[in-house]
Amino acid sequence: MSEFFQNSGLFFALLGAAVATLMAGIGSAIGVGKAGVAASGVLAEDPSLFGKVLIFQLLPATQGIYGLLVGILILSNVGLIGGVKEVTALQGLLYFAASLPIAFCGLYSAIYQSKCAVAGIGTVAKKPDQFGKAILMPAMVETYAILALLISMLAIIGIAGM
Repeated sequence: MSEFFQNSGLFFALLGAAVATLMAGIGSAIGVGKAGVAASGVLAEDPSLFGKVLIFQLLPATQGIYGLLVGILILSNVGLIGGVKEVTALQGLLYFAASLPIAFCGLYSAIYQSKCAVAGIGTVAKKPDQFGKAILMPAMVETYAILALLISMLAIIGIAGM
């Protein structure tokens, strides 16, 4: 077994934390940007809708937070927050694998959630009284980001108990 592989656990764990944070964060940045463009257009016409369109813009931001949470959980489990622990190559690869659900689902769900949010912003621009119904559409996309977060977190907790 090569020396790199024997000492690579911490590297793979850190890679998992980075992937979860980066991919979910990129998705959120794209999503918040798209919704922000639509919200700005509506506010040019009716500034009183600020609170309603802001909520739509904030929805795609949650995936980035979920990726950050997974990253922090991995870093704390391997001791990069509070003192480095021994991390085997297998554990490192498992942490990396555990980061993938929120990384990919966070990336894609934030982008698709923003498309629903943009549509909701358009609905609220024409019929502000339909806010409650319009917010449900992007909230449904959020469900899958939450499921991915749950799987990533459960996997990380399981790895820490090995």
